[in-house]
Amino acid sequence: MATAPLTVPALTPARQAALIAGGAGLAAAVLILWALGDRTVAACFLATGLLVAGGLVAARHLFPAAARGSGDPDWSVARSLAADLPEAVAVTDRAGRLVCANDRYEALFEGFPTPPALPLGEAGVARIGSAGRAAWRDGRAAADGLISRGTPLAVVVERVGAEDDLLLWRFRAAEQAEQARSVETMLAGAAGDRLAEAGIMAALIAPDGRIRAANRVLRARAMGHEEGAIAGRDLAHFLVTDHRGLVRFEREGTAGNPLRVLQVPLAPNGGEDAALLIALLDEEEAVAHPAIGESASAHVRSLVSLMPFGMALVDRDGRFLQMNDAFARAAQVDAKAPPIYPGDLVIREDKAAVADAIRRFAGGATHSADLAVRLKDHPDEPVALSIAGARGLGDAAVLLSLKDNSEESRLKREVAQATKMQAVGQLAGGVAHDFNNILTAIIGHCDLMLMRHSPGDSDYDDIQQIRANSNRAASLTRQLLAFSRQQTLRPQVLQLPDVISEVSNLLKRLLGETIVLDVRHGRNLGAVRADPGQLEQVVVNLAVNARDAMLTKDPRRGGTLSIHTRGVTASDVRRMASDILPVGDYVALEISDTGTGIPPDVLPKIFEPFFTTKEFGKGTGLGLSTVYGIVKQSGGYIFADSRPGQGATFTIYLPVHAAAAPIAAPAPAPARERPAELWGTGTVVLVEDEDMVRAVAERALARQGYTVLTAENGEAALELLERCERPDLLISDVVMPLMDGPTMVRHARRRYPDLPILFMSGYAEEQLRKSIDLDNVAFLPKPFSVQQLAEAARDVLAPK
Repeated sequence: MATAPLTVPALTPARQAALIAGGAGLAAAVLILWALGDRTVAACFLATGLLVAGGLVAARHLFPAAARGSGDPDWSVARSLAADLPEAVAVTDRAGRLVCANDRYEALFEGFPTPPALPLGEAGVARIGSAGRAAWRDGRAAADGLISRGTPLAVVVERVGAEDDLLLWRFRAAEQAEQARSVETMLAGAAGDRLAEAGIMAALIAPDGRIRAANRVLRARAMGHEEGAIAGRDLAHFLVTDHRGLVRFEREGTAGNPLRVLQVPLAPNGGEDAALLIALLDEEEAVAHPAIGESASAHVRSLVSLMPFGMALVDRDGRFLQMNDAFARAAQVDAKAPPIYPGDLVIREDKAAVADAIRRFAGGATHSADLAVRLKDHPDEPVALSIAGARGLGDAAVLLSLKDNSEESRLKREVAQATKMQAVGQLAGGVAHDFNNILTAIIGHCDLMLMRHSPGDSDYDDIQQIRANSNRAASLTRQLLAFSRQQTLRPQVLQLPDVISEVSNLLKRLLGETIVLDVRHGRNLGAVRADPGQLEQVVVNLAVNARDAMLTKDPRRGGTLSIHTRGVTASDVRRMASDILPVGDYVALEISDTGTGIPPDVLPKIFEPFFTTKEFGKGTGLGLSTVYGIVKQSGGYIFADSRPGQGATFTIYLPVHAAAAPIAAPAPAPARERPAELWGTGTVVLVEDEDMVRAVAERALARQGYTVLTAENGEAALELLERCERPDLLISDVVMPLMDGPTMVRHARRRYPDLPILFMSGYAEEQLRKSIDLDNVAFLPKPFSVQQLAEAARDVLAPK
């Protein structure tokens, strides 16, 4: 029969203390009895130990709650309270665990990550980590300059809890802090002195009631001298209220003038830096509930006009009373002749919402609201209109605030346009690559068919027509590559006037008799580094577009095409204050006409590929996109300016070439002698993933006498090289699946270090230069003809 194990009840801390006290008393009694032999003294020690032990046991029974502790707190209550806060709030304990956070914290960080491990970047995590350590040490710390998903943030960390064992993290938008700092700077500077001269006592008050900044007249009235250190002190300590509710300065007593206190919230939604701008005005009549007088009303209007952010006052009937310059700039209206109603600023669909909100706040609503409205001049860009009720401001009943985000909107449009152009450029480059493969097969098969037909055959002319159209399509792909900045350039150090001189005779024939060509060059022009042929294409494309615009405006009189060059120094660029053009020395090329001009809605789209305003079938839409690609690939910048009916001006800025190299006029490349014989011998390994290209290249090389071994990818080519003898030439595509051409060549070179290589690709050589940076390598761009392939193979195999 099994027996239950013997269990000994665990000793609680109180019982352990009681046993220790009793044992100590017994031990002391035995020692006294042994040392002195006095039983009375020993009994006293024993009784003291028993008394202490009994006291501990009694305390355990009399105060059970204190002995057990209070248990873990209920964080659900704290989370419910934090849910109504406008800030993102979280609480962590000593162990760094997240114990509480509100819904705004979850929305801001897409979950409940534990501070400081938040999605703020390495610098942001380090910054708030330092703030957390400082808060444990000092009780409070703050950090700003944080970015979460593009939103600027600031955080305030405080040590809280009954035992100071928790950290409270409060995150809020940094814009409120920037506004508060702007007002703080204003009060401390000349604007604060202007308020003082107008009799307005102004102070910036933190949410805890402490003064962050005050102008000199308030410091003088509150402290008796202007140099007093008032920052950080509680504003309420300087004010007193009498039995009638009138507010005065405490140091002036009841003999001082009563004051009217005006509060202007800088951030309606609150937050750590949701500071208040307090204006104190002397009352002219000391009544219990005085109405604001004309003098005080003028002070308020002066205060509104000095605000660094957009503010406007609206009366109870919904009419504008005043708007400051910042509000007028944001709304894009004339502050001296503003519209009558706020609804006149927005589009028709938003008028009712604005009028209803103003009516509600004029009727007594005390909170504030933000409306997303669309201005009439910019209906595609919503802006935030803040509305709050106003009290004590005379006829004003509603306070409006509008942020001037025109510059931000402009930058967003430019970034969106640049991103779109980059994406379209990548798409155009990919399309050109695939199309070049198709054209290689078409042109190659045409060449093979022409070898079997002689001039005069019934099919010869048809094949020639197919080949001519294929070459025309190949020129379109080159334009796509030019737009996507992926074409192969041959840059030279040259002077722009030389390029213009080379192309002038061609321009005169293209423009016709009715258009006057005006060419002028500036002095002391620097040299530029660019492809002269591509620059000529830029000038021709812009000139042809200008000719069409001028003939459309007046076919009989034509117009004037002006081509001017001038130098632009770094100081000139600084004065231009352009966000796009970096500071430096440039040579500017201006091409302007007297044509119809470019409509404002068309101007942002002119450099997009396939966009044209010409009639159907009369334009490919690649002319200006090609110009854009050539200029950007040459390291330059191009801008278009136009007024409808007054012509257009294209300005190209090319950086001055810094290298001190001799400059020569671009000379035409020497004509290459056509080889009399392209016949070759030897083994060629051909690697191409496109079946149609591989087939035509194999037939072309075999017709020239080569023994051709083919592979469809890099791995198959390496296996082929393992089985066969050393080839005389390796021809490979660059971009292939599984293993690209350069990687395959590097493996092959380990076995045959001096193996000649001929790369071919539908992408430009410049784009692939980093990946094909190998010795003894030649490049053949697609599309190519049978003769071009044979010539390239012969040149690579020719003895050096």
